[in-house]
Amino acid sequence: MNKLQTLKRPGLPGWLTLFGSVLLVLVCLFPFWWMVLSSVKTLRELYTVPPIWWPAAPTWDNYRTVLFESNIPRYFLNSIVISVGSTALALVLAIFASYGFARFNFRGKPLLQSFVLVGQLLPTAAIIVPLFVTLRVLNLVNTYWGLILVYMIITLPLSVWMLTSYFKNIPVELEEAAIIDGASRLECLFRITLPLSLPGLASVMVYAFVTTWNEFIFALCFATDSSVKTLPIGLAEFSTEFNTDWGAVMAASVVMTLPIAILFLSMQRLFVGGLTAGATKG
Repeated sequence: MNKLQTLKRPGLPGWLTLFGSVLLVLVCLFPFWWMVLSSVKTLRELYTVPPIWWPAAPTWDNYRTVLFESNIPRYFLNSIVISVGSTALALVLAIFASYGFARFNFRGKPLLQSFVLVGQLLPTAAIIVPLFVTLRVLNLVNTYWGLILVYMIITLPLSVWMLTSYFKNIPVELEEAAIIDGASRLECLFRITLPLSLPGLASVMVYAFVTTWNEFIFALCFATDSSVKTLPIGLAEFSTEFNTDWGAVMAASVVMTLPIAILFLSMQRLFVGGLTAGATKG
């Protein structure tokens, strides 16, 4: 009995761990809960001090304003098209670039990888003017393709680094065995590496989509027409010089948060990186 006690791993009591976990969850979920609650409050309840924790008569007027009396539906469609397009383009380019960095040795490889990382480290203020000039020359200002290319540029560097690290963890012996059996490099990539990299691909896709979905500065500068504006710009339109319709802002924020929540809930199982470990077993 004494020997078992000495082998017992030291740590915090179970009740303290449970309390800390519950407290952390509540702190993380409180902003979202307050956002949903504020979206069904009246204007008077929103400005009441001290704040009202539960509305006396929940109202859907804020959602009616957002969905039927504003340009939010159009901005929502714009965000879907731009975010999906830039995410797909960045994912395709990142797959081929990352596979090359992970599987081939060539002159200047460390330098090129450093340049990729530098592209991610550049501040927004340093690249926004060159990007605007480039888009204007190409007649891509106020177009879907303009924002898709810009968002691809800002998400591609980190996507390449994430996928390169993931591809390196996949045993190269699997591809060598396939090459001996007559498979080409592209067949190895699409039939072996990518199926084993689903958690990594999901992480890159979620990162790129969330980054482009929430981006504000580039959309503000490169999309001044309502036919191209995205949801973050739409949220700012509820604020004027003298007043802000906080009820509509909260309702629009709920609408903006739903696709992100659905994306995380649908792909949370792919974040478990056990596929690579199981590839060499059996």
